[in-house]
Amino acid sequence: MEEIWKLGHLLMTLFLYTFATMMVIPAITDVTMFALCPDQDQCSVAIYFTGLQQVVTGFGSLLMMPLLGNLSDKFGRKTVLTIPMILVVIPLGILAYGRSRKFYYVYFVFKCVTSIICEGSVQCMAVAYAADNVPEHQRASAFGILSATISAAFVCGTLCTRFLSIPSTFQVAASTAVVAAVYMRIFLTDSVANCNLSAPLLSGENADSVSSDPISPKKEHIITTLPSVKDLFSLLMTSSTFSQAAIVAFLTNLADVGLHASVLYYLKARFQFDKDRFADLMVIFGAASTISQLLLIPILVPVLGEGRLLSVALFFYSVQMLLYSIAWADWVVYAATMLSMLYIFWQPCLQSIVSKQVGASEQGKAQGCISGISLFANVVSPLVFSPLTALFLSENAPFYFPGFSIFCSGASVMIAFVRSILMRAPTKATTSNLVEA
Repeated sequence: MEEIWKLGHLLMTLFLYTFATMMVIPAITDVTMFALCPDQDQCSVAIYFTGLQQVVTGFGSLLMMPLLGNLSDKFGRKTVLTIPMILVVIPLGILAYGRSRKFYYVYFVFKCVTSIICEGSVQCMAVAYAADNVPEHQRASAFGILSATISAAFVCGTLCTRFLSIPSTFQVAASTAVVAAVYMRIFLTDSVANCNLSAPLLSGENADSVSSDPISPKKEHIITTLPSVKDLFSLLMTSSTFSQAAIVAFLTNLADVGLHASVLYYLKARFQFDKDRFADLMVIFGAASTISQLLLIPILVPVLGEGRLLSVALFFYSVQMLLYSIAWADWVVYAATMLSMLYIFWQPCLQSIVSKQVGASEQGKAQGCISGISLFANVVSPLVFSPLTALFLSENAPFYFPGFSIFCSGASVMIAFVRSILMRAPTKATTSNLVEA
């Protein structure tokens, strides 16, 4: 566990960044509705604006995430991490200054542009940083602690939102984002990959050859070249586990994006939720998630392994979405949220599986590629779920089922659950299986 606790400054950086970005989530629905559709509980325009932002963010992130991941392999995690941590301050600062329709449009433009780089990149760099500094057999626990830190920041952020006004919420968020960037630049030391941890997948070299020739031309080529579509397909084709993980990541994020884009508008229209009730719901989610990742992952991973635990998590995630979609009272929503304790660890499990498929010098590239594939769901999901949400929350729905889009999200997770069962246990890449591929 000593190696894990060396990540202290990374965890604090991640906590501050997540606190700043997550505390605005309960308030952004009210801000959007007030700017675009004042005095209304249902607003198709707001839903489509949210969907458009996700499309732009997803398409840009699909291109940028592998690039950022590979640049972090070359220039260091800290250098690349600085970029999104500075950019995230801009949209928060705009809404901290004003929330009228004019300011909302300015925020929307900057949010779309900055999210291309910021969305998921901090988490991706954090995972790569942890993989640099933690032995392979401890990575699942390390990734679980990273996720628990995110959940704890989520709880603290949404709890603060519960007691702050909307203007104060964005002012505190912008200030905390600045503190996070300054703290990271002062205290976080850059990571140095230990190439003895495992064999690189793309290079075709085994661990011995890498360690015996640390400045070989092949290794230098891996570190200095930028990612390409060929790199992505090499990862997918040379490891069946990696390709299965990519499918699971895409399907689950497709559902996850669809859920988070629609559930707030669904709850506002169905049960008249407001900022405070959103915050209450998110505190329950974050608290259950934090407890799960700190206590359950270290116990369950050695017993079940990452693959089986991933399947368990995806099953309960689909059950939660089903309960959301058919909720007949608001207490059902709160009860379903408690299931986050049983599914939140799907992402650390998947990250651990992916991490074990590549060498230490390619952690940024691999995590960047899988994050890019996941964020491609940001493009596809709004095209599917935004029209469904707007249609079934309107008076023109073909049949009465306000939660139909959430039900469809649950179906996507159920397909991911089936794919995860077919996933082989992670194995270390070797020269022989690369030749066979």
